[in-house]
Amino acid sequence: MAETPEKTESATPAKTAPKTSSGDAATQQQASQIQVNESKAVTSYANFCRVTGTPEELIVDFALNPQPTGVPTKPIQIDQRIILNFYTAKRLLAALQMSLQRHEQVFGVLETDIQKRIRPSAQQPRAQL
Repeated sequence: MAETPEKTESATPAKTAPKTSSGDAATQQQASQIQVNESKAVTSYANFCRVTGTPEELIVDFALNPQPTGVPTKPIQIDQRIILNFYTAKRLLAALQMSLQRHEQVFGVLETDIQKRIRPSAQQPRAQL
């Protein structure tokens, strides 16, 4: 297996430092950038997510549901499990909310209720001629 070149990316923390009287907030933010190495990252697709947890952490399971409508007839095989403490989960929630808001501003509101997304013509049987 060939190794992928190291890829670094800057990420800023969810909470930025307050501005100081000298106006060097940009310098503080730049100093707090984090280097990210994605060379060993595993990418997968999920259309199913389950969140469970304990008093100390959240457990987020991801899977591919081969039958996304209706009740699945076979058990869903969990492919990835991420365990987060509640502080990290709250930062993830904020990052996801911000990303979804940006997406909806550009592309429109995402309707999560599948019944509301079905076109009226697809819901009604076609008249026979």
